[in-house]
Amino acid sequence: MLYRDGDPIADTRAPEGPLETKWERRRFSARLVNPANRRKLTIAVVGTGLAGGSAAATLGELGYNVLSFCYQDSPRRAHSIAAQGGINAAKNYAGDGDSVHRLFHDTIKGGDFRSRESNVHRLAEVSTSIIDQCVAQGVPFAREYGGLLDTRSFGGAQVSRTFYARGQTGQQLLLGAYQALARQVHAGSVKSFPRTEMLDLVVSEGRARGVVVRDLVTGEVTTHLADAVVLATGGYGNVFHLSTNAKGCNTTAIWRAHKRGALFANPCYTQIHPTCIPVSGDHQSKLTLMSESLRNDGRVWVPVEAGDSRPPDQIPESERDHYLERIYPSFGNLVPRDIASRAAKAACDAGRGVGPGGLGVYLDFADAIARLGRETVAARYGNLFEMYHRITDEDPYQVPMRIYPAVHYTMGGLWVDYDLRSTIPGLFVIGEANFSDHGANRLGASALMQGLADGYFVLPAVIGDYLADGPFGSVDPDAVDEAEDGVRELVSTLLTINGDRTPESFHRELGRLMWDLCGMERSEDGLRKALERIPSLREEFWRRLKVTGTGGELNQALEKAGRVADFLELAELMCVDALHRTESCGGHFRVESQTAEGDARRDDDRFSYVAAWEFTGVGEPPVLHREQLRFEAVRPTVRSYK
Repeated sequence: MLYRDGDPIADTRAPEGPLETKWERRRFSARLVNPANRRKLTIAVVGTGLAGGSAAATLGELGYNVLSFCYQDSPRRAHSIAAQGGINAAKNYAGDGDSVHRLFHDTIKGGDFRSRESNVHRLAEVSTSIIDQCVAQGVPFAREYGGLLDTRSFGGAQVSRTFYARGQTGQQLLLGAYQALARQVHAGSVKSFPRTEMLDLVVSEGRARGVVVRDLVTGEVTTHLADAVVLATGGYGNVFHLSTNAKGCNTTAIWRAHKRGALFANPCYTQIHPTCIPVSGDHQSKLTLMSESLRNDGRVWVPVEAGDSRPPDQIPESERDHYLERIYPSFGNLVPRDIASRAAKAACDAGRGVGPGGLGVYLDFADAIARLGRETVAARYGNLFEMYHRITDEDPYQVPMRIYPAVHYTMGGLWVDYDLRSTIPGLFVIGEANFSDHGANRLGASALMQGLADGYFVLPAVIGDYLADGPFGSVDPDAVDEAEDGVRELVSTLLTINGDRTPESFHRELGRLMWDLCGMERSEDGLRKALERIPSLREEFWRRLKVTGTGGELNQALEKAGRVADFLELAELMCVDALHRTESCGGHFRVESQTAEGDARRDDDRFSYVAAWEFTGVGEPPVLHREQLRFEAVRPTVRSYK
């Protein structure tokens, strides 16, 4: 049996009534905690990226006692720092017709109508405040000659709504959040715990009451109690081994919360980014992203004829296929990521790919350099061009970049309601760690928007409604002992198997399996093969794993082993979710669900719901709870970018 059906689930916290006033009415109806009582309450925030860093800083500013955890050596090393292209906001500074409703519509459509209207509209509303917040913090957004903030276009939109700081937008936004966090650390309202990894959630009397963590330097396992826990630990794209994520990105925090009772929603929804530097060989441990902003001025093309291996400068214009401009003339090179990724894969599958192995397409800036001049192009993208040059030893000012799709972001995550509450009372989940805002495909420049919206504006406005019932009394000592003992037992087991395979070797094999059978293109036969192989690979992991070193020291092999153990469990759920959803949706192409022309075919009659999965045991059939999606402001239609 693949899975069992459970009771439906619903978001009961979004107010009824007009979509445009839901957030305002929810903020007014949410109960408050007065300033004197906030000092009596403790909130544990795990993760210090844009969502976690902004949340910890804002909650500290409000007067709560905040415990901030990250496994990096500094909060400012969180992976949000790697984001390049920009952050969306419906400011309409360009005067080109943008609005909150248009951003809402683009996001719903871009997600292939698989996200909640209430959450997405709130995100569009809050977006305008984010820019004001960040400018006040000193974030150095790009500006026009007259001093006004500049914007540029991104995939899935026909307006310029993306604010940016060259190709370093994530870095600059994270430094803004970090300085706000550092101010609260100095003030004493936030206590920071770097080099600390959460390994379990403490649940006492049905509530999330703390976290069990391991000091990555000393190996000490400790518990930190709180009145509420906030997970802001990012996505799980590294289940595929090769992705654009930092090597440390993992699923451990949300997966172990899932095993404690938090439902996991839409795990098969992973985003494939179209502009990644292609794989260079089996030695590679991660991939490098080239910002989607490059598609503003770069033109994507492949040779017209299959097998044409001539250098690009020897292929005349008449023998080049600018396939995105040809197939999607309204959006051209700025189609959404899933559309661009699938089109690139189709071109390469047809034998027209370029570079080693034919796994690449050209992203060419020759026209932009001729039109704008090299200096203007360098001002917009110079650091990205330099990064590409260093990695490939090819100068993109002289020859086209070569790009290919790669795993980038995960739309799935822990299920949350309108208040960002998981199904475990007291456990809130924000940013990429939850599922809520992006449906089956995230529009470019929306990740930074969601992270800062959740951290600066949404969570601080609604968490008081839960904490108004606190403090929640003492924590059951047995719950703490059980969680700590489980963590210590896991660490001991990983160290004592003493087999003959490294954690990296298991991760690499799992990643190839997932990319081949649960990646951009999926089939029933392929997914069933994956579901046969994953349990046997997991059994082999617990029999043949070799972890060197000890548990009482800095031991990255041990860290890696624990994370791969979680990936081996999550991968099975991802395949179950992908197999049960027999529709093509977003970047998730089921070969059994396509039109006569080979385009994706969505099935709204059967799959217009969020799939929220309940954990029942490792290797046991999970329970599926469906949250039906209701569309009142936007009618689901066949997506067209032509």
